[in-house]
Amino acid sequence: MDDKTRTELEAAVYRRLVEHLRKRSDVQNIDMMNLAGFCRNCLSNWMKDAADAQGVAMSKDESRTIVYGMPYEEWRKKHQKEATGEQKAAFEKSSPKN
Repeated sequence: MDDKTRTELEAAVYRRLVEHLRKRSDVQNIDMMNLAGFCRNCLSNWMKDAADAQGVAMSKDESRTIVYGMPYEEWRKKHQKEATGEQKAAFEKSSPKN
């Protein structure tokens, strides 16, 4: 497979993942972090890192809007729930200490 095709396939997979996460707003970021070690915020940070590496101007808010499909604060108001004690404890246990 040539690099151009691989990049196009990777981009399609990324778009599908982001669309899936937009539809699954019931899945909380803390649950994703506890189970997979990344969340929507991680994806948006990686998007910004990639933009920075390419010299493309992108703010943190812009990268979050790309991932969330709306401004982050709007998404939080609509979908984010307060983390339970159990979720917080699991996060503390699974988070790298560095």
